[in-house]
Amino acid sequence: MDNLIVKRMLRGLWVLCIIVFIFLAVYWLFPLIYPFLIAWVIAYAMNPFVGMLQRKAHLPKWLAVTLSILLFFGGTALVLSAVVTRLVKEIIKLTESFDLHIEEWKGFFMNWAQSDGIQNVIGEINNFIQNNPDYQSTITQNINKTTETISTVVTRFVTGFLNGVVSLLTSLPNLGVILIVVILATFFISKGWDRHVRTFTGWMPVPLRKTISDVWGDLQKALFGYLRAQFIMISITAVIVFIGLLILGVDSAFALAILIGFVDLLPYLGVGTIMVPWLIYTYMSGDIRLGIGLSIVYGIILIARQVIEPKVLASSVGLDPLPTLIGMFVGLKLFGVVGLIIGPVSFVVISAINRANVFRDLRQYIVHGKQNSIPK
Repeated sequence: MDNLIVKRMLRGLWVLCIIVFIFLAVYWLFPLIYPFLIAWVIAYAMNPFVGMLQRKAHLPKWLAVTLSILLFFGGTALVLSAVVTRLVKEIIKLTESFDLHIEEWKGFFMNWAQSDGIQNVIGEINNFIQNNPDYQSTITQNINKTTETISTVVTRFVTGFLNGVVSLLTSLPNLGVILIVVILATFFISKGWDRHVRTFTGWMPVPLRKTISDVWGDLQKALFGYLRAQFIMISITAVIVFIGLLILGVDSAFALAILIGFVDLLPYLGVGTIMVPWLIYTYMSGDIRLGIGLSIVYGIILIARQVIEPKVLASSVGLDPLPTLIGMFVGLKLFGVVGLIIGPVSFVVISAINRANVFRDLRQYIVHGKQNSIPK
């Protein structure tokens, strides 16, 4: 085999081994270091405020960090407590109202089943069964299997929900320990931020510094811009829905607004995933007033998105709908509901690495070797 091809294969194998090693290291280390990663993100977010307290109020670093942590965690706890309390109350009210809706749906179904057309179909089926008795046992078996399947699915769902509640309750002490670790790590990381940055930079090889600097600079704009844009759009949608539902007198407006806001993450489908079926149901059930009101709310959301979204996304690197949908589906399969955010964010990170020419440099290294690779 040609010597050049062998060298390329060896360099490619070396690059592949490094990539696999990084992925395995992240996979094995993440459960051990994720509290410190959370603390680093919080410290990074607080760093400008800490610097402002030092410059404007002339506070020592430890005091500025302590005040920032108290404001951040205190404000977060206050907001989360209020939101969760309101959300739980409205979810309970929404669950109780389901009984009324079930009765409405049952009445609607009974009226539909007693219509002349459906009765004719049922009569034809009965005649077919009487004329073909052999099929009766088959139909009965299929109905029994379907009933068993439905009951099994319902049982698993209820069991899974109860197990989830029990797991959440049993994990509360562990969550408390993790929160304490995060708070302490945030203090130490933020207090020694400049020293940690210098130490980390000193560990990196000189040729790698520019690449990491380029990736990080682009990632700051792309990743944080993407998250900021999504948060703004979700908030705008939720506020519009909440105000609209309050005006229409819909129960559990806050819970429904939060739900529709998160559904807005879906590319192209967005709020239509919930609003369109809801509109159809209201018109079919004869509640014309609510249907017209929901149509107006839905129209305002669509107009607001068309006007605001280009300005919001102008400061971030957006994703095409197809990669976003792929990322959300893969993330949902791998990580559950949280994967709806992890998937698209992963695509943003990969795009940032690609724009920093990391993949191009790796290809140059594999094909030409270190001496002909693009200089850093």
